[in-house]
Amino acid sequence: MGEHIVASQFDEKERKAFVRHLIDDIKALELMIQEGLIENDVVRIGAEQEMCLINQDYRPAPRSLEVIEALNDPHFTTELASYNLEANLDPVVLEKKCFHFVQQQLEGLLNKANAKASAVGAKILLTGILPTISKDELGMDFMTPIPRYYRINDILKAWRGDDFSVRIKGVDELSLHHDSVLFEACNTSFQLHLQIAPEDFIKSYNWAQAISGPVLGVCCNSPLLLGRELWRETRIALFQQSLDTRKWTKAVKEQVARVGFGEHWQKDSAAEIFKQDISTHRILLTKPIEPYSTELLKEGRVPKLEALHLFNSTIYRWNRPCYGVGNGKPHLRIENRYIPSGPTVIDEMANFAFWVGLMAGRPQQFDDMPSIMDFREAKLNFLRAAMNGRQAMFSWLGRAVTAKKLAKEELLPIAYAGLRKFDIDEKDISRLLGVIEARIRNGTGAEWQIKNFRGLRNQMKLDSAIVQLTKAMHKNQETRLPVHEWKPIEGMAQTKETFHWVSQIMSTKLMKLYEDDYANLAVAIMQWNNIHHLPVENGKGELVGLLTWSHIEKLEKLDKHEAKVSDIMIKEVITVQPKTEIETAKKLMKDHQIGCLPVCVENHIVGIISKVDL
Repeated sequence: MGEHIVASQFDEKERKAFVRHLIDDIKALELMIQEGLIENDVVRIGAEQEMCLINQDYRPAPRSLEVIEALNDPHFTTELASYNLEANLDPVVLEKKCFHFVQQQLEGLLNKANAKASAVGAKILLTGILPTISKDELGMDFMTPIPRYYRINDILKAWRGDDFSVRIKGVDELSLHHDSVLFEACNTSFQLHLQIAPEDFIKSYNWAQAISGPVLGVCCNSPLLLGRELWRETRIALFQQSLDTRKWTKAVKEQVARVGFGEHWQKDSAAEIFKQDISTHRILLTKPIEPYSTELLKEGRVPKLEALHLFNSTIYRWNRPCYGVGNGKPHLRIENRYIPSGPTVIDEMANFAFWVGLMAGRPQQFDDMPSIMDFREAKLNFLRAAMNGRQAMFSWLGRAVTAKKLAKEELLPIAYAGLRKFDIDEKDISRLLGVIEARIRNGTGAEWQIKNFRGLRNQMKLDSAIVQLTKAMHKNQETRLPVHEWKPIEGMAQTKETFHWVSQIMSTKLMKLYEDDYANLAVAIMQWNNIHHLPVENGKGELVGLLTWSHIEKLEKLDKHEAKVSDIMIKEVITVQPKTEIETAKKLMKDHQIGCLPVCVENHIVGIISKVDL
């Protein structure tokens, strides 16, 4: 996300000028395409690596500005959240040992980042979504303090006119409202770039769309969010919802999401895709720009299309068309944004080689995607892959096929041929595509996480399970083995951990009563479940009381069938918050001679802590 920009006023005058520049940039791009000024005799690849900073407890470490300052390297840039960093790799020509060079540079940058991070008590982890991220780290105080990020947050909130809502259903379900775009910061990806000749752009772009589902299916690495098991690649649902400015109305209306797959196959040229985006999305950011691009062209200079570049950086297509200037020459490229970070560098490089090989090896029959495949088929495949990963069923050219079969029997051969077409080093081809073959057989990073998370959950509380999982991921990453060779987490008997907060040990699966429930029902529920205390809520879901076994003794005097829970509950309830220190909670229970404490956020109960938990 981050690039250096001139201080912006974001006022009406600047906006008016920006719109003129944006329209002019499109005109300039069309001229360059028509006049053959865009580079078409070389193919380059590039990538951006997003990463998480974690502390000694394997939780998010908001130290990115310190780390970037210590790095003092233009390859690194900030992200929305202060516990994420991004490294931009140098573009290389697609030939011979290019993947070897990319991997060397990537490992070098990660080693450098790790060294500087450890100086401030942090370490680097590559993962699609950090399992230990909690609701606490999604507040505004974790946003990197850069005006551009605050601006994005303010405008998107104003457009939404309401809090953002996240609702994702997997094995578990996550539903909540939140008040900033910071949920987007849970997502860390490994973004791939491939330069495309202008005359081949539309064929390539449509093919990139068609293969998105099948490629994503074998790369999934983000199955958990806030301790819930959701999609195999939860980033896909989360990214769309965390930046969604569409108003929820009673009328059914067509609205295009800022993050999305697209609505139809493309035709004509790259400029057409940009025009569609400008036509369907409001301008989010502006900046002062000097000369007009068409004027620069007249002078024989190469324009950077700054307005278009800034606008395009706020539209999040999973396959994003990009214009850039390298070595003084303008070029077009496709940015693949759906691949998650991790699990290891070798896994990421394998994903990179698989995608580039597929793109480079496109068989002739796929030159005209609209004639052989319905666009909705491609879009649905993408969603199925995000939900089910390697277990997905795809519809491919009108027939049903499993993700594994399609990847192994049809796509891998295309990828091998595509890499050979560009004379890629044979050792690199078999090394990297070999990882994809093994992963198709043995499982993805998402599957490894889920299997081990379920195992840990059978032995320990949720918070301990996600910490142990993250710890094991970090340890495995350091071995540099691809994920299909990772061993299951063994003998994870509860290790002695540092528990500071109530949220780390509270019970979250809660039974509750309502104030207008009958007392006899409450007694039965407590007896059946051998529970000694039950929280009581009102119709708005707010905590209004607590029913404990010792209070039920009072029932002798009351008619059990007539009395309501509100007649016998304690109304003055002592509560704590998730971030209350455990020692404080212990002292409260001792001082007030009570056996449990409800844990609340505002008036809503999110957990309960009892003597047993302590």
